[in-house]
Amino acid sequence: MKNHLDEVSSGERFKFGENWSRFLTTLDDTRIQKSTNALKEWLGLETLDGMSFVDVGSGSGLSSLAAYRLGAKVYSFDYDPKSVACTQHLRDTYAKDTERWSVSSGSALDKDFLATLGQFDIVYSWGVLHHTGAMWQALDNMVPMVTSRGLLFIAIYNDQGPWSRRWKSLKCMYNKLPSLLATVFAILVMGAREVRFAASAILKLNLMKYVRTWTNYGSAGSRGMSKYYDLVDWIGGYPFEVAKPEEIFDFYHQRCFSLERLETCRGGLGCNQFVFRRVE
Repeated sequence: MKNHLDEVSSGERFKFGENWSRFLTTLDDTRIQKSTNALKEWLGLETLDGMSFVDVGSGSGLSSLAAYRLGAKVYSFDYDPKSVACTQHLRDTYAKDTERWSVSSGSALDKDFLATLGQFDIVYSWGVLHHTGAMWQALDNMVPMVTSRGLLFIAIYNDQGPWSRRWKSLKCMYNKLPSLLATVFAILVMGAREVRFAASAILKLNLMKYVRTWTNYGSAGSRGMSKYYDLVDWIGGYPFEVAKPEEIFDFYHQRCFSLERLETCRGGLGCNQFVFRRVE
C-alpha cells in the first residue's frame, strides 16, 4: 500500500499541506472571526460548549480553531503530514496550554484508526472526502463517528458531468508535471478561467461584481479562506471525485440521517454543502 509521500511522488496526490502552509501566512484575526461566524451560522448554534467536534482532514486547522473558540472539545486529524503540522501550529499558537484540542495524523479511509476515536456530537469534513481516492467509502466511514442526534457537516464537489471529467484530467496532468511547469500550467488554466469571468462581467457592464469576488472573498459563507489559495487547491486537488446533491442525500437518508441544511453551487463549479442529523 502506498503512503502519502509515494502518492505525491507518483503524481497521484496534490500537496495540500504545502498550499495550506502558505495560506497560513495570510491568516489574521479577521479571517479567524469569519471562519468562526460561518461555522456558527451553518450549525445553527451560538456556542459549542460541552460538545465534541472532529475535524476530518483538518487542512490548515482554521475550522478546528473556529470550533475550539466556540467552546468545543476538538479532535483534528489529516492524512497529509504538512496539514497536520499546520493544524498543530494553530493549536500551539492559539491554544497551547489546553487539553481541549488534540491533533494527530490519520486517514478517513482507515476504519481501525477511526474506531479508536469514538463518537462525536459534530463530525465535520469540508471539501476533504472527495480527495481520499475512495469517496463513497470515506462518506460511509463517517456514519459510526456521529452520536445519536449528532450532526454531520460535509462539503462535496458538485458533479458537472463532462466538465467534471475534464477537470479531473487537468488535475491529473497538473500533479504529474514538474513543479515549475505545474505552476505555469496552473496560471494558464486558472488565468484563462478568470479572464473569461472578467470579460463576461465587462460585457454585462458589471465589472465590479467580478472585482468583489476577490475583494469580498473570506466573507460569510467562504469560511475565512483565501480565493488565491482556494484556486491553487482547485487546480491541484487530486484525487478528485464528485457527486450530485441528490446522491449524497439518498446515501445518508438510507443510513438514518435527516437533512438539516443544504446549499448547492447551483449546478456549477464548487462544493455542495450539507448538514445532516443522525436520527436513529
